[in-house]
Amino acid sequence: MKIVIPGGTGNLGAVLERGLLAAGHRVTVLTRNPVRPNHLHWDGRTLGPWADAVDGADAVINLAGRSVSCRYTREHLDEMAASRVDSTRVVGRAIAAAARPPAVWLQAGTATIYAHTQGRPNDEATGVIGGGEPGAPAYWAESVAIARAWEAALDEADTPATRKVSMRTAMVMSPERGSVFDVLSRMVRCGLGGPVAGGRQFVSWIHEADFVRAVAFLLERSDLDGAVNVCAPHPLRHKDFMRILRRARGVRFGLPATRWMAELGALALRTDTELLLKSRRVVPARLEAAGFGFEFPAWEAAAGDLAGVARETERTLAA
Repeated sequence: MKIVIPGGTGNLGAVLERGLLAAGHRVTVLTRNPVRPNHLHWDGRTLGPWADAVDGADAVINLAGRSVSCRYTREHLDEMAASRVDSTRVVGRAIAAAARPPAVWLQAGTATIYAHTQGRPNDEATGVIGGGEPGAPAYWAESVAIARAWEAALDEADTPATRKVSMRTAMVMSPERGSVFDVLSRMVRCGLGGPVAGGRQFVSWIHEADFVRAVAFLLERSDLDGAVNVCAPHPLRHKDFMRILRRARGVRFGLPATRWMAELGALALRTDTELLLKSRRVVPARLEAAGFGFEFPAWEAAAGDLAGVARETERTLAA
């Protein structure tokens, strides 16, 4: 397949590009800073020569959007919203203008759209959309509003010949430098991998291999459109998630952190505690109902596999 990936140079894009190329697909990445022959320039807001790559492509997978790993200031929240909505709208315009529009458009989304909950899991049919739920800081509603605007921009795109899927993706676990797994692993190795704020909040996640496989599955399944949760089927509490990660990394103890300690740490790392404290209990009901099989359904096996890759990389770098 000929596949165009707007915003494909981050950690997630690198994982996906590598996996799709290995499967024999032809991949074009749209980026502000092209550095490879298969990269084209775009600004994420306006139509340009890059739209020629969309015309005649088999699929578009839009991953564009400012990183959420930042302080949630008004400026940064506005940038997060604009980068997601503007890029989605301009991709829609390129598809609408194409003489040969792609058959499918997979749009990045987020599992953060669901409510902070300790209760039943959120699936696509019965899941509760977040915003103003009890026990959640008021500003967390901003992330939900951004997620909803992101999906609305996809829904509003006038692309009748193109199937559209909004991928409500959980944290993708990859040993790539700077990834979520990498950051958490370094915390664990520094003795800081204990439960945060009691650790009862749920963590939803997916192994990078299953993310790539899920994307390939969604590209092929013409009967699937709309919102699809892209996550492993077994979310678990943060305290258990970190305990399993410590064991996989060969670390016995992790210093627990209170909420205020987490706030200080987030300030030092220039990120936000919502990423740690929001309880995301999300399950992939539509993927499983469609017959998708996970290679890493449980965190124990996933953490062991990722830790093994990380150790091998560390040995290579040290040699």
